[in-house]
Amino acid sequence: MALAAKPYSLSVSSKPNNSADFFLRVQSPPNSVSLRYSFASPGSIELNSSRGGNLVLSASRGVRSGRIRASSAQVMDQSVAKTDSRAPTVVEVDLGNRSYPIYIGSGLLDQPHLLQRHVHGKRVLVVTNNTVAPLYLDKVVEALTQGNPNVSVESVILPDGEKYKQMDTLMKIFDKAIESRLDRRCTFVALGGGVIGDMCGFAAAAFLRGVNFIQIPTTVMAQVDSSVGGKTGINHRLGKNLIGAFYQPQCVLVDTDTLNTLPDRELASGLAEVIKYGLIRDAEFFEWQENNMQALMARDPSALAYAIRRSCENKAEVVSLDEKESGLRATLNLGHTFGHAIETGFGYGQWLHGEAVAAGMVMAVDMSYRLGWIDDSIVKRVDNILQRAKLPTTPPNTMTVEMFKSVMAVDKKVADGLLRLILLKGPLGNCVFTGDYDRKTLDETLHAFCKS
Repeated sequence: MALAAKPYSLSVSSKPNNSADFFLRVQSPPNSVSLRYSFASPGSIELNSSRGGNLVLSASRGVRSGRIRASSAQVMDQSVAKTDSRAPTVVEVDLGNRSYPIYIGSGLLDQPHLLQRHVHGKRVLVVTNNTVAPLYLDKVVEALTQGNPNVSVESVILPDGEKYKQMDTLMKIFDKAIESRLDRRCTFVALGGGVIGDMCGFAAAAFLRGVNFIQIPTTVMAQVDSSVGGKTGINHRLGKNLIGAFYQPQCVLVDTDTLNTLPDRELASGLAEVIKYGLIRDAEFFEWQENNMQALMARDPSALAYAIRRSCENKAEVVSLDEKESGLRATLNLGHTFGHAIETGFGYGQWLHGEAVAAGMVMAVDMSYRLGWIDDSIVKRVDNILQRAKLPTTPPNTMTVEMFKSVMAVDKKVADGLLRLILLKGPLGNCVFTGDYDRKTLDETLHAFCKS
């Protein structure tokens, strides 16, 4: 494959444990091209400039035929650009025969074919909540049934909020599915934010041992993070998301118009996850956020569309390389170990997920600095951008060191009794997932942010 000679931004990654998959992303505005190679035996890849001014990618040996994948999407400049409001941007989550598209754009719920092509069978169950249902349920039912009279749609409307992300609420989904006599060819549709997406996905994974489902996220948090990658589940009183499954959707449909009804606090909460991507793996994106935070907070459609798309691209790349979170995917949890402790200890729903993650990221950055792994300029930039996003930079006053430690002890990233953390290390955009750190430093960070 040859690419015209222009300024390029390249990112290269490979699967852990000596796997033979290699991923390359080349960005040359206005296009982005992603390629994936699989190797039958060890080999090497070279980037060479041809005489015609093209960039040529070649493999020296061992390339398995038929395994070259390429996808392209529009890339935005550092300034906010205008985009076509009708044609969706498509980001592919590459998981072999379980790959699926993320459609991103304005007015997508008015394009029925996008949803209907992913519905299996004639029965659909829409799972939503009492906040979203009055706004978008009728529109989704219309999109599912327009010109498609053979499809019948049921719905279940759940109470809204993190405190309802538990077993009793989950059972309401199963009750409706069983009472409606849905079969294995049915499709579940998650219409709402992260709580709805997580519960609907978990219900789809468990009902009749697995039925198809579709994600229609309506919050920034869900659009940039939780709807992508197949993490589903519910909370336990002792810890967040401790009960669940990895279960991928058929597609994710991100209609950015749904953000028009999103409260300001929810908007800011979702931006915490956007900021996270820049910190852990995409320094250029972080710099773009610094330059465009005012536009994001003002809900500029082009800025939001770009932030959502770039976040989904980052998430999709990581999930494609490490679906079940054996290593690389864990880095997406920067700040989450501290943040989940805040949500559990302070009470589910008292703080939004992104608010807890924001404070958690500040704590993780503080610890990284205390370990000598980053310089103080990164500490200052993180604190500054979170404040501009109107997000908290310290945990609630009621959180104690012991509360943090007791909840973190049952975190999903604990292995053989060792708490592993995601910490920044090196220049902006680099991080590590490790249990190899000085325990005294963790104590110092906890005491610095807690009164007792």
